[in-house]
Amino acid sequence: MNALRQALNEYLALRQAMGFKLQEESRLLPRFIDFLDTHDQAFITTDLAVRWATQCSATQPAEWARRLRFVRVFARYRSATDPRTQIPPTGLLPYRPRRAEPYIYNDDEINRLLQAAGQLCSPTGLRAHTYVTALGLLAVTGMRISELIALDNDDVELAHGQLTIRDAKFGKSRWLPLHSSTQQALQRYVQRRHQQYPIPCSSSFFVSEQGTRLTSCRVRATFVQLSRQIGLRGLTDSHGPRLHDFRHRFAVQTLLRWYQEGADVEQHLPELSTYLGHVKVSDTYWYLSATPELLQLALQRSEHGDSHGR
Repeated sequence: MNALRQALNEYLALRQAMGFKLQEESRLLPRFIDFLDTHDQAFITTDLAVRWATQCSATQPAEWARRLRFVRVFARYRSATDPRTQIPPTGLLPYRPRRAEPYIYNDDEINRLLQAAGQLCSPTGLRAHTYVTALGLLAVTGMRISELIALDNDDVELAHGQLTIRDAKFGKSRWLPLHSSTQQALQRYVQRRHQQYPIPCSSSFFVSEQGTRLTSCRVRATFVQLSRQIGLRGLTDSHGPRLHDFRHRFAVQTLLRWYQEGADVEQHLPELSTYLGHVKVSDTYWYLSATPELLQLALQRSEHGDSHGR
């Protein structure tokens, strides 16, 4: 183990002992050390830090800035024991955080994405099965892509029809019920995966062609490839519908169904908030104004309630 990797282990252990979870840092910073190793670099430089942070073209500038921030904090720690360390200055990858406009997929677009995923080529054919099942699960559960990648085999209880989302965003855990058709799709994937890897290489539920856990960068890059293939974004467009928009679609469809069924949406919103893993119900209220159709339904319901109250 080289000195920089040892320093990273000590840094992570120290901050975790102070109460920080550091889930993303623990996943990403070792990859940064790997990146430095491939360039035969024994200490942190600003140039390599920026190159590593921006190497995944499928991610947004906000993600680049976040990755560089992780390196910056570690570099400050490392500079106390290695004066050669360069601390990337703030503002190198500036961005204006804003809530992205949601894209609500229609059923045809979902079907075309899944069909395109089913045609992904790989030596064993497992890649197509993985992406069809993973994208389908995102669509029917509204879970975050980070939660899907983190799923372990023990988290998928097909016999009981539920998923366990552990230590998700903000450290919350929750359980998601599964429809019988979703259970069947996941069972088919398990059988296909077992054919390829009867002795698992990883505890991960969704695996790569090599049997290892999927990475966010690779999944996003594959999704960009698929969305360009079916015309959801131009061949050179860096922006367009995102994986996170599966989550928006699930939330919006749930709210629309409640309105159409005449349910008390205000009363049910905390249930949707819990299901989605939101910390505050106000985060779920945002969806009421996310699409014109939902906003109109909410206004109509409000006006109807006011007229009865007068």
